[in-house]
This record gives sequence, C-alpha cells and structure tokens, in this order.
Amino acid sequence: MNTIVTSKEEILKNSRELIREKGWAAVSIRSVASACGVSVGSIYNYYDSKAELISATVESVWCEIFHRPQDEAVFQDVQTCVKWMYERMAYGYEQYPGFFTLHSLGFMQEDKADGKRHMQQIWHHILNGLCTVLQQDTKIRPDAFNEQFTVEKFADVLFSLMLSALLRQDYDPAAVLEIVRRTLY
Repeated sequence: MNTIVTSKEEILKNSRELIREKGWAAVSIRSVASACGVSVGSIYNYYDSKAELISATVESVWCEIFHRPQDEAVFQDVQTCVKWMYERMAYGYEQYPGFFTLHSLGFMQEDKADGKRHMQQIWHHILNGLCTVLQQDTKIRPDAFNEQFTVEKFADVLFSLMLSALLRQDYDPAAVLEIVRRTLY
C-alpha cells in the first residue's frame, strides 16, 4: 500500500469513480483511501473531514460536467450554449445518477456552509458564463434588453430553467430554445 497520494486530483478522480460505480453513499475517507491504494491518514493530509472531501468531490463533479468545451463557438451564440448546457446536463445524469436531485445537495449536512459556498461559486461561474454569451451573441436584436430586462436578469431566467430541468431530469432544450428565439432574436 502506498503511504502518500500523488495529488488531490487523484483523490477526486477516485472519488468520482466510486460515485459512478456505487453512488454517493460509497464516498468516505476509508473507501477513497482504499480506491487510491493509500492509508486513511494520507487522505487526511488533503482533507480534514468527510464533509470537506465530499464538498471537493461535488465541485469536481460540477467541473467535469461543465468543463470548458474545445469549441469556443459555444460561447458566441446563446442557442448553441443552451444546447451544450443541456447536453452536459444529460451527460451528468448518465455519469452521476441522482447528482442533480435535491438529495444530492443534502448529503453535506455535516458542513452545510462549506458545501453551500462551493455550490454558489460554481453556480456563479455558470451565471457569469451565461452573461458573457448573452453579451457576445451578435445576433441578439439591439432592443432585446433594457433597464428592467437586463442581460443578468435573463441569465437568471435561463439558469432557473436549467435548474428546473435538472430536478425534473428533462434534458430536452426545445422549449428553452424557443423562449430564447422569441425573446432575443
């Protein structure tokens, strides 16, 4: 058995693999140490508690699901971006069944503040990305936004629809794309 894990990335990779194979309940300091082939103490060198490990794993799952695409065109067009987001949500559902449900947010009961902070950072990043796409899409008509209906407010609407789709496990973007078409173009 190794005594030192080479990196946090290796720990998170093994944590994600445990989730894929056995679900969230399988992630513990002991099970991750076993999957990494190291001692329990080695995991504690990186994470002070199970809650901290779980929180970091949640963040790494979100990052895997919504990794930056190689095709930069995704961020130049709102409709392309929405399609990509829904494709990534479907990928996340396939790879991590149950991750997007409310239950998956509730497993961090031991340290809600830290888990909530990580989720808010990730969600803030997604919202900022939506705002950027809305600002860069040259096909949006000039009068689409005003003081009452801003880019940020529409990004909030799109994000809310995305969260709703996650909870319903509905990854068909057709209705959202129609809303985008009728509202912006």
